[in-house]
Amino acid sequence: MKGFNFPIFKTKTPGVLQKFKLEDPVERRKYFESKAGPEIEKLRDYLTNNTFVGFLLGPKNSGKGTYTKLFMEAVGNEHVAHISVGDIVRSVHKDLTTGESKDALIDFLSRRYRGFITIEKALDIILGRDTKTLLPTEIILALVEREVDRIGRKAIFIDGFPRNIDQVSNSLYFRALIGYRNDPDFFVFIDIPEKVIDERMKTRVVCPMCQTPRSLKLLRTREIVYDSETKIFHLICDNSACKGFGKTRMISKEGDELGIEVIRDRIETDKKVIRTLLDLQGVPKVYLRNAIPLAQASECVDDYEVTPAYSYEVDVSGTVRVIEDKWTVEDDDGVPSLSLLAPPVAVSLIKQVIKALDL
Repeated sequence: MKGFNFPIFKTKTPGVLQKFKLEDPVERRKYFESKAGPEIEKLRDYLTNNTFVGFLLGPKNSGKGTYTKLFMEAVGNEHVAHISVGDIVRSVHKDLTTGESKDALIDFLSRRYRGFITIEKALDIILGRDTKTLLPTEIILALVEREVDRIGRKAIFIDGFPRNIDQVSNSLYFRALIGYRNDPDFFVFIDIPEKVIDERMKTRVVCPMCQTPRSLKLLRTREIVYDSETKIFHLICDNSACKGFGKTRMISKEGDELGIEVIRDRIETDKKVIRTLLDLQGVPKVYLRNAIPLAQASECVDDYEVTPAYSYEVDVSGTVRVIEDKWTVEDDDGVPSLSLLAPPVAVSLIKQVIKALDL
């Protein structure tokens, strides 16, 4: 993001000479242990009896879900959860289609919601029957609290709140609202060049079962298949916690092929929120960088941690061959940079969370 000067986090580790295939889940586990083994053990011990709240702050499609899922993959997901405000609102839409779920939702809101519009009007907004009124923050807070109740007492990363400047003050009191009054919280800021977001959007695919995101061009899975009828290459889900692990084809989302300009207004709003919260005092901050200047890359990261650009070919037998090229991209200040793969950014997240929690 133009004008954002986040510190460069060094993942190159003395004594770790092995090259890891970061698209392979088994190799990734070895990678995480090699790069952040002591920190992972500290977090596992901490999470046995403690929790935290991490607010994820970055432009739309900056990798918030990917980085936190990899954090959970490294540390273990039995004590950590990822909450997407957008997913929660969409799930409420589904709840409203069945009588029992709708009754339970209304009952919860009648006990926990405090706001300036009726519950009925808020539900009309969610269902799209009222397209002129914005969904109030008070409803969003109540819905997230409901999701936290479902999850149980786990550490959580919250993705999608605050979404605008008006919600910033509400976020400061969020821990108390959801019962995490005595647990630490911190902000996770993500800096990523717009050109990377654009390419990610155009090539993004997700698992239809677990919603794990990957990219045909920038973040492939170990297994790729070719559909001879549609002439399309498909990544196969590599999330070991997914029921579709190793067999489910990942699919693209409608509209992603149009790229970043579709979400330009949202991108600018996200930047305003980030600029505001960067100046907030009293809350620990984690800084994640997707890209580092080309001139400094060799000192800070290993070659295999840098994002390659993938393309694919299929031979007469149907075997898919992966072609890998180096991908250089200009950041928002015009500096030639290398984009990092998601696992090294997750290593940065793990190590900085340790500092944020003062472990």
